[in-house]
Amino acid sequence: MKSLYAIILITSVAIPFVLSFDRKLQFWRQWKFLFPAILMIAAVYIFFDVLLTKSGVWGFNPVYHSGITWLNLPVEEWLFFIVIPYASIFLHDSIVLYFPRFKTGTKTSKYLTYLLIVLLLPVIFMSTGKTYTVYILTTVVFSLILSLADKKQVINHFYLTYFVILVPFVVVNALLTGSFTESPVVWYNNAENLGIRVFTIPIEDFGYAFSMILLNLLLREKFKVLKIRKN
Repeated sequence: MKSLYAIILITSVAIPFVLSFDRKLQFWRQWKFLFPAILMIAAVYIFFDVLLTKSGVWGFNPVYHSGITWLNLPVEEWLFFIVIPYASIFLHDSIVLYFPRFKTGTKTSKYLTYLLIVLLLPVIFMSTGKTYTVYILTTVVFSLILSLADKKQVINHFYLTYFVILVPFVVVNALLTGSFTESPVVWYNNAENLGIRVFTIPIEDFGYAFSMILLNLLLREKFKVLKIRKN
């Protein structure tokens, strides 16, 4: 099915987009901060996406995408870095609005952040030669370090909202990695990762989602602060 990747993306963003105009949430008011953040983070991830695709770390099954490509990436892959962060941050903001106490304490968040950094660094060094593993865990550590300097303490909420975001994430990634199709939409070279999968999802993808969404949240907050300073 040539349109499968596109259908997955449209389905992922349709409800969040419609509900962006909800009177209480008014997520559309975040667009002026959110879209610049999404585009800047997307540029970084797409840069590495192009390199890793060229290196054979992963690739895309032409059976399931439009065939329109640029720099060896199908147009759907480009849109992925806009659609998925948008839908994920919409869900994050919805939870924060309706369940403001659904968060970890500042001290707990800091201890957890330091613990994750300490645990992930040895894995990175022991995974030399596994490009995807090293790449993703490095982005996770980088995002965690940046969160320590975030005065808004976005990560206090994100540590918990992330697990809610994982629900649609697992569904989408299971579809992309072949859980429900004869072959995957996106294939991975297991020589370049740990070879551990949840259903058909490489475990590194969970770190991919974590760092990508967290970096978007942190940058959005930075743009908000800059806007306030200008005023």
